[in-house]
Amino acid sequence: MSDHEIIKPKPPLPLPGEGSQTDAIKSMIRVDQAGEFGAVRIYKGQMDVLGETHPDYETIKHMAAQEDVHLEKFNSLIAERGVRPTILAPLWHVAGYALGAGTALLGPKAAMACTAAVEEVIDAHYEEQREKLEHWGGEEELSGTIKQFQAEEVEHRDIAIEKGAKNTPGYRLLSDMIKVGCRSAIWLSKRV
Repeated sequence: MSDHEIIKPKPPLPLPGEGSQTDAIKSMIRVDQAGEFGAVRIYKGQMDVLGETHPDYETIKHMAAQEDVHLEKFNSLIAERGVRPTILAPLWHVAGYALGAGTALLGPKAAMACTAAVEEVIDAHYEEQREKLEHWGGEEELSGTIKQFQAEEVEHRDIAIEKGAKNTPGYRLLSDMIKVGCRSAIWLSKRV
């Protein structure tokens, strides 16, 4: 180990009152399914506003197709493991679409700013989950799924940045607002 290497502490086991490790994993699956559902709706809103003739349409369609695969996987995990989905799905249905359509109405760079902000939060969220799962052990398949999906979310963020996300007028404010919304949605979906 070099002098400059940072040692990260191992994620703790669930604390008293937080439920069991099994409950924590169910919460992970619930929030990930909700998040992927929201992502599908965001991209649907962007595609509907920008339209098939827009130069970014095929890029967004590619990202949406990957999110569809993610959602299908978490839908199957919900069913296989008997996880209760979030009761907030109707809210995420509307809010996701509104976020995608709203940012696309501001222009294609704003739509990409939305994607970059959302995917930055999801990257950190998935990383936290992977670290916990690897520390706990016994969930190699779920950990591998999250690792694969995390890489695709990072790809989406990088594409959005390449497409000019950071050139959006008011980028920092827009990005920060979207990130707060995403973190709040994660917090709520874990619990409700």
